[in-house]
Amino acid sequence: MIDLYFSATPNGQKVALLLEETASPYQLKQIILNKNEPSGRYFLNISPNNKTPAIVDYQPVDGGKPVALFESGAILIYLAEKSGKFLSAEWRERAITLQWLFWQTSELGPIFEQNYHFNQVAMQTIPYAIERFQLKTQGLYKVLNHQLEQNPWVTGDHYNIADMAIWPWINCHQQQRIDLTNYPSIHNWFTRIQSRPATQRVRKMMQKIS
Repeated sequence: MIDLYFSATPNGQKVALLLEETASPYQLKQIILNKNEPSGRYFLNISPNNKTPAIVDYQPVDGGKPVALFESGAILIYLAEKSGKFLSAEWRERAITLQWLFWQTSELGPIFEQNYHFNQVAMQTIPYAIERFQLKTQGLYKVLNHQLEQNPWVTGDHYNIADMAIWPWINCHQQQRIDLTNYPSIHNWFTRIQSRPATQRVRKMMQKIS
């Protein structure tokens, strides 16, 4: 059994997608950050950075004590390796998958988050910041669209953790002021993932907790 410490964010959704795709048994433990909750100190022992997602795996492959992990990219790799699914053991395919996973965690995610912040929640309107992160967001959409013009999935012929990492952020395209019809290859890819049963289950879960 795995405890998934979860907030309604793109990073939380990508871990939920993998757990659903692999039919891994898990319990959802919703965390509302920035609130003084009794579980706060316990959660910091699991996620020292005080961010979701995080997991505790009570049945690790070595049979030892529970494994606690934070950082969504690390969690995806751990769960994919444990299940033997969605991360190829073939070295070339694995390297390309990890490349695009890290592109999401180091580039796409942070830029999209800044786009959302300055467009949606910043207490001051800062035109320079809004324009800067909008242009960067559009540039990343162009990179992804070009990649998907050449492949059915982000890293090639197989759906894997790179797709799962990126999809929840593209699911926020309206908040990013992005029209997916301007990026036809992304639009096609996005729709195919959206129709997957595991994705539908995660979407229903999001509706319940939002």
